[in-house]
Amino acid sequence: MILHKSNSLTFFTPKESNSLGAIFLDTGISAGFPSPAEDFKEERLSLDKELVKNKEATFYARVSGQSMIGAGLDDNDLLVIDRSLEPSNNKIAVCFLDGEFTVKRLKVDNNEVWLQPENPNYPIIKITEDNDFIIWGIVTNVIKKVY
Repeated sequence: MILHKSNSLTFFTPKESNSLGAIFLDTGISAGFPSPAEDFKEERLSLDKELVKNKEATFYARVSGQSMIGAGLDDNDLLVIDRSLEPSNNKIAVCFLDGEFTVKRLKVDNNEVWLQPENPNYPIIKITEDNDFIIWGIVTNVIKKVY
């Protein structure tokens, strides 16, 4: 269910699932040479249980744009956002700034706040008292398509 769509983010709420989860092979997947004859244990894994720590305060948002590519947030990635977490320096946050949602890295120093993109083609934004500004939530995970 889409909650809100802006130029840079589209918000969704997590949907409750009665599924047992996907099969999880608890063996570690080698990115080098495979280990011959390795035994593995099959379990069920729920991504909701892995990614969502506070169900009532968690939302998903799809990224639109390239301002955070240096942090590994690419266009069309799905963010997991927890609104119950305290914002702090260097966290990646979803912010409401002057009527638009944006995702940036928080920089806090001497009671001053900047929103730092992770792409040199975008400017750092200094927050002033003239801005309509709210830190909406903290990004805890990113879900990517790799095809």
